Amino acid sequence: MKKIIAILAIGLSMTACVNEDANTDPNSAYTTVPGSLITYAQKELSDYVNTPSVNENNFRLTMQYWQETTYVNESNYDFTNRNVSNQIYSDNYVNVLKNLNKAKEIINAYAPTASELADWPVNKKNQLAIIEIMQVYTYQLLVDTFGNIPYTQAADLNKYPLPAYDDGATIYQDLITRITAATANLTNVAEDHDFPSFTKGDKYYNGDIPSWRIFANSLKLKLAIGIADSNPSLAQTTANAAIAAGVMTSPANNGHFPYLPDSPNYNPLYENLEASGREDFVGGKTLVDYMNASSDPRRPGYFTTKGGQYIGLPIGEGGEFADYSHAGDYAYTPDTPGNILTYTEVAFYVAEANARWNTAAAPAAYTAAVTASILEWGGSAADATAYLATKPYDAVNWKKSIGEQAWVAMYNQALTGWNFWRRLDFPVLLAPPTAINNAGGKVPVRMTYPVLEQQTNSTNWKAASTAIGGDLLTTKLFWDKF
Repeated sequence: MKKIIAILAIGLSMTACVNEDANTDPNSAYTTVPGSLITYAQKELSDYVNTPSVNENNFRLTMQYWQETTYVNESNYDFTNRNVSNQIYSDNYVNVLKNLNKAKEIINAYAPTASELADWPVNKKNQLAIIEIMQVYTYQLLVDTFGNIPYTQAADLNKYPLPAYDDGATIYQDLITRITAATANLTNVAEDHDFPSFTKGDKYYNGDIPSWRIFANSLKLKLAIGIADSNPSLAQTTANAAIAAGVMTSPANNGHFPYLPDSPNYNPLYENLEASGREDFVGGKTLVDYMNASSDPRRPGYFTTKGGQYIGLPIGEGGEFADYSHAGDYAYTPDTPGNILTYTEVAFYVAEANARWNTAAAPAAYTAAVTASILEWGGSAADATAYLATKPYDAVNWKKSIGEQAWVAMYNQALTGWNFWRRLDFPVLLAPPTAINNAGGKVPVRMTYPVLEQQTNSTNWKAASTAIGGDLLTTKLFWDKF
């Protein structure tokens, strides 16, 4: 219990956003309200997904969107030196899932007052459903990063301090079941807006149930596409159901965390690039050259120019910050929203679903996805039309068409870009010759388990490593079939 209280106290003290929901004693896990925990979990999840910190999230480097200027270890796949996997576990299992579990406990234990009694059953279902949706999102992220992970025993670390690892494919199936049930539990009556659930704690949608329903359907589609090659029957059924129920159709549906202009609540990009005073990252040559070849209209949003040109640093090499294009204004703006799930991302899932199972609609869906990305970054419809003339949909090699364009579009959502690349095998990315030996001359297709797990949960770590085919950067996940 002391460990739980410490975790929650740290979470509450670090996030000024929660003040509107905090009780008199915000450092006590016994007196806090679930809204405070939701805010903290959402911020921690967004911080992890969006940070460029080399101690936590190196996927902008792995996907060759960026390159390091001075310390090039991480762009050469040396993640162990900084214990990156340990931090990923801590970010997600402790800061996100543990706080969500605690919020769930508080909600289930709450005794409504007489004036709340009539509305509480629906409100409670909505609150628990929102927590469930966020947990599904987080567990999928962890499976997609490591493969088999602690799951059934991970929710109760007091009972299971050394949790067993579950099979990744089995977890995916359960996540689909959970997201379906959670969506059904979001109230579907005319008075939706009378039950906004977390009126203050929810920073993604301010407790708006119709928005959460769209988010949940979109997440269900993401789960479906994730297993399209490993379980195509379940994937198709799930994708069709999600699209029919209503997924994101515009940027107004985006799920993101609204960062603020001041510390400690500004975007982690700003924290690491501007507030730190460091000049660690510039554009990666792989992406910059690809975009230059087609005069991509997104370049002014993605990067600055050097001498009027967009210039990327070769992958794995160091260089002078001033000699290359660096990230655009979005990364140096403190309150740039933190992406969790966006319309552009979902549009590419719709395009991929159509390419796989409804080929007649695939060209239009592909066009819609690419257009969504160009508009997102300040381009016009005319820009999109001109660009698509150079990158038309190829029905014969649709994986190349969608894979390359999703890679470009997910520039500011590198974890998602990594998923598209591993699943579709495009674009062709080459490891730098300076990459560590453990990468086997390849771009990593998974993260290795935390060193801490090897040290403290050795038996379960060994079993999980054997089950997936080895705890290596080169071990493909169960859904990465080709």
